[in-house]
Amino acid sequence: MAKALADRNSSAVWRWAAGAAAIVTLAVLGICGAQTARAQTPARPQVDVGLVSDATAVRAGQTLWVGLQFKLQSGWHIYWENPGDSGEPPKIQWDLPTGFHAGDFLWPYPERIEAPSIVDYGYSNGVVLMAPVTVAGDLPAHGSVTLGGQVHYLVCREICVPAKASVQLALPVAARASAALSNATVHALFEQTRQRLPLAAPAAWQARVKSSGNEFILSLRSGKSTTQAEFFPLDSDVIENSAAQNVQSTPTGIEIHMKKSDQLLKPIARLRGVVVLPERGAYSVDAPVTQ
Repeated sequence: MAKALADRNSSAVWRWAAGAAAIVTLAVLGICGAQTARAQTPARPQVDVGLVSDATAVRAGQTLWVGLQFKLQSGWHIYWENPGDSGEPPKIQWDLPTGFHAGDFLWPYPERIEAPSIVDYGYSNGVVLMAPVTVAGDLPAHGSVTLGGQVHYLVCREICVPAKASVQLALPVAARASAALSNATVHALFEQTRQRLPLAAPAAWQARVKSSGNEFILSLRSGKSTTQAEFFPLDSDVIENSAAQNVQSTPTGIEIHMKKSDQLLKPIARLRGVVVLPERGAYSVDAPVTQ
């Protein structure tokens, strides 16, 4: 898994660097139009990054849900865990009290962010990335604790701007469970976020993938004919992100035909990602691939 992540990061960084080099070269040659010239010096993006929690206090041994919240200026976007054809997802280096441990982020399903010849996966209307934080079991029942970290992210419009932010969240320690109340505003925000979190597919569903020529055919048998769907791959360089997905209804579900990526150099054993079914929600897919 570490090698796959390294390959993905290397590929994304190479694409970003190549794009930046191309823009600089065009500017030097004097063939950039006025629009491109303006794109090189946009107004500094206004991004508010912070930590939030729906708990008003912490207590020893509990699992605390914390959200990394991004508020974006209109026109700017950040990236999903698989950014697509370019970009990088946000990362955090936690700074937690002794005995506290943070789990992985939960990623709401993204949107397609289209530009000429490429498609990225990300968020243009802001997002909350939720993570579970386990509180130390021997936490004294008094005082307060501060959760924090260093966030690195890429925010993009016509160009991409690497950025970082230091985030902190201070919470008092509750002496008993009843004292750890819920913050209603943040709780509502978390509930909205959970609506976009992919669910595990029901046990009765069947997901299979056929590799045929230059395409993958994802067959999802959900017991109900479906006419619309969209698939977001979890791994980079598997499908051609900018190619249209051909969706075909079946009596028991749906088939999604997707063009293979030109960067896919060898067969894959499984196709992982998120399938979004309008009016039914988003579901995680991890399906075997038959050749």
